[in-house]
Amino acid sequence: MADVRTGPDDETLRDRLSSHPASIYYLMLGSTLFLLVLGVVMVWSSSAIDSIRETGGSADLASKQALYAALGLVAMVVASRLPAATVRNLAWPLMALALLLLVLVLIPGIGVEVYGQRNWIDLGGPFRLQPSEIAKLALLVWGADVLTRKYRPVTDWPSLLVPLAPVGGLIVFLIFLEGDFGNAMIVAMIVLGLFYAVGAPWKLFAGAAIVGLTGVLFASITTPYRMRRWTSFLDSNADSLDGAWQVTQGTYALGTGGWFGTGIGASREKWGSLPAAHTDFIFPVIGEELGLVGTVTVLALFSVLVFSILRLAKESPDRFTRLLAAGTGAWLIVQVITNIGAALKMLPITGVVLPMVSYGGSSLIPLLAALGLLLGAARRHPAQLRRRAQQVQSGSVA
Repeated sequence: MADVRTGPDDETLRDRLSSHPASIYYLMLGSTLFLLVLGVVMVWSSSAIDSIRETGGSADLASKQALYAALGLVAMVVASRLPAATVRNLAWPLMALALLLLVLVLIPGIGVEVYGQRNWIDLGGPFRLQPSEIAKLALLVWGADVLTRKYRPVTDWPSLLVPLAPVGGLIVFLIFLEGDFGNAMIVAMIVLGLFYAVGAPWKLFAGAAIVGLTGVLFASITTPYRMRRWTSFLDSNADSLDGAWQVTQGTYALGTGGWFGTGIGASREKWGSLPAAHTDFIFPVIGEELGLVGTVTVLALFSVLVFSILRLAKESPDRFTRLLAAGTGAWLIVQVITNIGAALKMLPITGVVLPMVSYGGSSLIPLLAALGLLLGAARRHPAQLRRRAQQVQSGSVA
C-alpha cells in the first residue's frame, strides 16, 4: 500500500487537506447542509401528530419547515455573494429595522403572545415573525462593523464599550420585556463574543457576569414559571407532573433510543407525552428515533461547523470577518449548549430551539443568512491569505 505521507515533515494528506484555507468553506457548507436536511426530516417525524391535530395533515408543519429551509438557502446564497463593503453599508439600516420591530412587538394589537411571551408579530395566516431573531443578525453585523471602524489598540477600555454595549444592552432589555429570557441571553453572548474577539480586558467579562447573574436572579424570583423551572432543575425529586414534566419525558425519550434508535417516525413520546417535541425538545426525539448514533452525529456536525467558523475567526486577515465569525460562533455555541443542556437536564429550560434542526423560520432564516456571510468570507479567504503573504514578502506589511 502506498504511503500517504507527502513531505519530509511527515505531514499526511489528511492533515494538509484539513489545514488548507479552502477547507473552511467546504466544512462550513457541508455541515450546514447536513444539519438542514436532518432538521427537515426530524421536524416531519416529530411534528406529525401535532400537525394532524392542528390541520388534519401529517406533513403540514414539515412542509412549512421545508419552505423556511428553501427561503433560508436563498438568503444564504445571496448573503454569500455580497461584497464585504455592501454588508457593512447595510449594518445601520438592519439595526434600525431590528430596533423598530422589537418596539412594535411590545405594542398590544401588534405583538402576539404565545405561552406567556409577547415575542411574535402576526404576518397573516400561519406565519409569524420573531423580531428577537432578526435582532441577533442585526447586532452581529452592526457590532462587527462598529468595532472594525473604531478599532485601535485600546488602553482606556471603557472607550471600547460605546456604542456597542449600550445598544446591545437596549436590545437585551427589549427582548427581556417580551418575556424571552433565552434569546436575551444569546444576544448578550453575541456582544461578549465580539468584545472577546477585539481583545477586551477580562474586567469587562467579570462585570458582565455579575450583571448577568443579577438579571437571572431577578427574572427568576419575579416570574413564577421561571422559578418552577429552576426548582425542577435543582431538585432531582421534583414533581414530574408539574415543572419537571417536559424534561422527564425528554429523558425517557433519550433513554429508550439505545444505540440506533426506534427508527424514523417511531417515537412514542411525540404522541403527546413530550411538549414542544418539534421545537425546543427535538433533540430527545432524535435520541429516541436515531439513538446514540444519531445524537452523536448531531453533536459532531455542530462541532465541525463551529470549528470551521472559529478557524475563520482566527485565520482571516480581515478584521470585520474575524469579528463576524466570532459573534456567529458565540451565537451557535451558546444556543446549542442551552438547548441540548436543557434536554439532558444539565441546564434549566429556557425555551431556546436547536439551530437549523428545530421547527421555525424566524430562527432559521437569519442564522442561514449569517452563515452565508461567513461562507462568502471563507470563499475569499485563500486569495486574501495569498495577497497578505505577497505583501509581507514585498515589505509593504510589517
